[in-house]
Amino acid sequence: MIEITEIEAAAERISSYVVRTPTVPSPGLSALLGAPVTTKLELLQRTGSFKARGAALKLLSLSEAERAAGVAAVSGGNHGISVAVMAAALEVKATVVMPRSAPARAVETAREAGASVQLTDDMSSAFSLATRLREEGLTLVHPFDDPVVIAGQGTVGLEFAEDAGDLTDVLVSVGGGGLIAGVAAALRARRPGVRIWGVETEGAQAMSEALAAGGPVPVALSSIVSTLSAPAVSQLTYDHVSALVHEVIVVPDREAVRGTLDLADHAKVWAEPAAGCLLPAARQVLERVGDGARLGLVVCGGNATTADVMAWSARFGLR
Repeated sequence: MIEITEIEAAAERISSYVVRTPTVPSPGLSALLGAPVTTKLELLQRTGSFKARGAALKLLSLSEAERAAGVAAVSGGNHGISVAVMAAALEVKATVVMPRSAPARAVETAREAGASVQLTDDMSSAFSLATRLREEGLTLVHPFDDPVVIAGQGTVGLEFAEDAGDLTDVLVSVGGGGLIAGVAAALRARRPGVRIWGVETEGAQAMSEALAAGGPVPVALSSIVSTLSAPAVSQLTYDHVSALVHEVIVVPDREAVRGTLDLADHAKVWAEPAAGCLLPAARQVLERVGDGARLGLVVCGGNATTADVMAWSARFGLR
């Protein structure tokens, strides 16, 4: 299990490479949901998502030989962008493997940063290719199955604990589980009374299925939310979530896209559905915990284009 001392050390090490993102109350979301809401605006992070934290810490931990050989990463979008950008900043050669379903903008951004981008048919084959690259001598910067990466992502929770007012419930999106594992470790140490809720989308519910099965299992991926689409969680992230997280809620893609629109309309932030899914889940949390709830939302990323959101909205008949 990741300790708070590891997260504190990570925060110090990456401080000159990442942004301490704003933690602010949201009057608009508070009015929409009928309860006080505080947001951690990680979509304003360098590279547009929290992933820059774990990528920076992992790259800073490399030996000289590992730096010379280069790194590989597998990603549905945001992790690839972050590894590409941080590798360029630290002068490390990077290869990023993405499924063809990854957002075109993510592929373009990773290439613009100087990474070699390889596309595969799906996320499972992307992970397989990344494993082969590791066998060829590259260091794999795994998106979630790495205690160094998780400690880096945990700095989100550390900042939230230090900067937010009184909270009762914090909601965190879940893909492979690296973000929620780190955030939960930090919050449990700094704010042990806070309930932590994970949120997944239907067709990308790897953590929910793992919790039901008693351990990581492969899942069939069908969600439009590629940035949450891990083919399985890891034992490491499963252990953290099963021990530290109150519950994982699964919401439909349609409601995640509606949440993206609500974040734009009411919070005045341009997020992606991986963050939009927090709003329908927040409504469920409020129904369960009743009066007196004070919510914290980790708005994890904003790497969706206007064209992406318009297309998803049209697909689901939203507007």
